[in-house]
Amino acid sequence: MNGQAILENVRRYRGIASLYRQTAAFRPRQSWSLLEQATEWEARAIAELEAYFAARTDLALAA
Repeated sequence: MNGQAILENVRRYRGIASLYRQTAAFRPRQSWSLLEQATEWEARAIAELEAYFAARTDLALAA
């Protein structure tokens, strides 16, 4: 997967996390569940970024 696609995934994941946080603000009874979902989407975004930079580092070291 190329860098643009990975960064687009990160933007998408963070957008989804943001929507969960916003929804939690308006649904107090479900807020814990919604905030947990937001945390999971943020973790996906971070994992995607870490994999991207690890691959770039590996390429740089191999060159």
